[in-house]
Amino acid sequence: MDIRAYVTERAKKARAAARKLATVSSTVKNTALQKMADALVAQASALLNANAKDLDEAKRRGLSKAMIDRLTLDPKRIGEMAAGLRDVAALPDPVGEVIKMVRRPNGMQVGRVRVPIGVIGIIYESRPNVTADAASLCLKAGNAVVLRGGSESVQSNAAIVQILSTVGADSGLPEGSIVFLDNPDRQAVMEMLKLDALIDLIIPRGGEALMKTVTEHSRIPVIKHDKGLCHTYVDEGADLSMARVICLNAKVQRPGTCNAMETLLVHEGIAPDFLPGMIRAFQEAGVEVRGCSKTRAIVSKIREATEEDWTTEYLELILSVRVVKSIDEAMEHIARYGSQHSEAIVTRDYGRARRFLNEVDACAVFVNASTRLNDGFQFGLGAEIGISTSRIHARGPMGLEELTTTKYIVLGEGQLRE
Repeated sequence: MDIRAYVTERAKKARAAARKLATVSSTVKNTALQKMADALVAQASALLNANAKDLDEAKRRGLSKAMIDRLTLDPKRIGEMAAGLRDVAALPDPVGEVIKMVRRPNGMQVGRVRVPIGVIGIIYESRPNVTADAASLCLKAGNAVVLRGGSESVQSNAAIVQILSTVGADSGLPEGSIVFLDNPDRQAVMEMLKLDALIDLIIPRGGEALMKTVTEHSRIPVIKHDKGLCHTYVDEGADLSMARVICLNAKVQRPGTCNAMETLLVHEGIAPDFLPGMIRAFQEAGVEVRGCSKTRAIVSKIREATEEDWTTEYLELILSVRVVKSIDEAMEHIARYGSQHSEAIVTRDYGRARRFLNEVDACAVFVNASTRLNDGFQFGLGAEIGISTSRIHARGPMGLEELTTTKYIVLGEGQLRE
């Protein structure tokens, strides 16, 4: 079977499953998700064995530390995957929710109800946990899912899908509810993007090259989950001890994620007091700091930041630092270099906090909190399918509601249009 036929045949299975899955009860879906979670933990050794093969190949190919970190499974991360499935099972089912119902002057009732989107294609790189997260959210929202992970994680993803699919079928979900494209050939993605009659939405998660490929070639609507070039601005008069804790967490807690801070902006009024200790804390945590000329005038033994640094999503323990004259200069920097992902201000000034919230354009804006909190679980959505940097139809962490659409329902008693 050639690649086009292979992808088409898999997508047709998902389309057939989607029609049935749209009407599966919440009880059946929740039971299936709970059993999937139990099976992931029970079969952890098989998952770790599959992941070890991917890791060996990744090291042979010389993938970056950040990529290998994203690729790695361990008992804790498997437990987190299982917990994510259980969290989704515990969430209210959005399918069938009546959003609004009004009675028109002629007596008929017009309302809107949440319904599944249909078939969702997820194209992603590296992280195997995305496989479980994406599948669970799509299933709970009544959607079939076509998964295409990166070639670097094909063994891990195949093992996860095998467990989820087997348990799902045994629990009453339609066959084809979870489809995995295990062909690593890049052409599989290109063929997938042509199937607008079978797939209703594409969600890409990964680097700039993947985003460009998907947006340029897809015939299917796309919701981008793009890079995170995230900033934290420490304002004049900020609580500096709070700022140190927030900034360290934003950069160091898990630097290979899209919501990790890549650039620190500091008001010149507090920079001499704040930066020496802050940079020392970063360096003790293994961070390479690169600074503007004003930063280097305060702390000299760091690399000079270049224009390229302001535009780089490092995804590792590297940080660029810039001293700014005002909140306006900080927001101008963010507007110029940011990716509209996660932006934070540390301040004690209510007015400047409100300005930052109102004027900074990002899918999530924080006051006195770490950018690492931009996450579906942290926001109470359960496991997320990703963080959308698109504007339509969803923005920010995508949970269950964002994986549904609506349809109008009309209840009449013989009304006619005259």
